[in-house]
Amino acid sequence: MIQIPSDLHPDLVPLAFLLGNWEGAGVSDFPGAEKCNFGQEATFTHDGRDFIEYVSHTWVLDSEGKKVRPLETESGYWRIDKDRKVEVVMIRDQGIVEVWYGELAEGKPQIDLATDAVARTAHAAPYAGGKRLYGYVNSDLMWVGEKATPEVELRPYMSAHLKKVVDPREWAKDLKDLPDDGIAFFR
Repeated sequence: MIQIPSDLHPDLVPLAFLLGNWEGAGVSDFPGAEKCNFGQEATFTHDGRDFIEYVSHTWVLDSEGKKVRPLETESGYWRIDKDRKVEVVMIRDQGIVEVWYGELAEGKPQIDLATDAVARTAHAAPYAGGKRLYGYVNSDLMWVGEKATPEVELRPYMSAHLKKVVDPREWAKDLKDLPDDGIAFFR
């Protein structure tokens, strides 16, 4: 179920499905890079202004699903206008800054994005642009990313399936008048 916080900026209501802490796993595969399974933690938060703040950490997983090493970290800001046009400014730990534009689909929580501008530091790997698709499906957040470099045409390179993580403190604040020992609740 999508919840809309009372202090969410009105312009962001169409993006409310993104809000929260998400965890899951995915696959990374791109020519010239290690093919791997990865874990991901992503957070979409707001502070009442007209943007959503985004932070994502990914790491390589071994065959047992344990963290091996960091893969990518990115952060940014998401906005949407009255015509459902979405803009994202994102920075990656690899020395890449991107401006993404796209659109929220009509009648469903799905966002298609494509890079409009890319800037790279001298140490960044070759990168020409990308596309991403985010969707809220059966209460889960799924995404697929495509990437292009000067040597490789646009192609899928990462995708993940994330589940919303709920902090138990969020549940506890709604519980009123619990007995001190907690056991009486079950009697």
